[in-house]
Amino acid sequence: MRRLSVALTVSIIAVSLIAASGCSDDKSSSNTTPDGTTGDTTSGTTVPPGEPEGTVTYPDLDRSHVDTPVDYPQTPPVGGPHSAVWQTCQFYGVEFPKERGVHSMEHGAVWITFDPNLAAADVAVLAQFAEDGNEVLVSPFTGLPTPVVASAWGKQLLLESVSDPLLAQFVAYFDDGPQTPETGTPCAQGTTETS
Repeated sequence: MRRLSVALTVSIIAVSLIAASGCSDDKSSSNTTPDGTTGDTTSGTTVPPGEPEGTVTYPDLDRSHVDTPVDYPQTPPVGGPHSAVWQTCQFYGVEFPKERGVHSMEHGAVWITFDPNLAAADVAVLAQFAEDGNEVLVSPFTGLPTPVVASAWGKQLLLESVSDPLLAQFVAYFDDGPQTPETGTPCAQGTTETS
């Protein structure tokens, strides 16, 4: 009788685990392929899961609101004091105050910045990330260390090319991802002003 009871308990646990695995609200698992990668439904390619190699982490960032310009230690910034108003996530063809971009990252945005002299075809590739993403902000930024930089709150990846697959992986993982200090807050409904 005891063996039957143990076998029944194990069966119930196994069925519960199988049922629970099909009801995950983790967005990274929704397009997971059999090899453990994540499908990028917008481009038809497969994006590896997790934080991309080369991502630099900046911990313990100040989250206070300020109404003055901030001299950030990173270019572009990855977090820190920021404007009380955030920049609405979309593509911008001109620069806007970096303090608003930082606030957007606090809301879960990935901020893709590019050299203002980047070729138009490459800029169009980056603009598509803003179009297809959930919380993605794309804009030119003067003085970047590389042609393209992907940033999220406390995370940054330097890229030499818009076609580097690490860019898609960074966006897939950090767009409204685990680094977000203010989860559940939109990058929409901010401002689209650029001055």
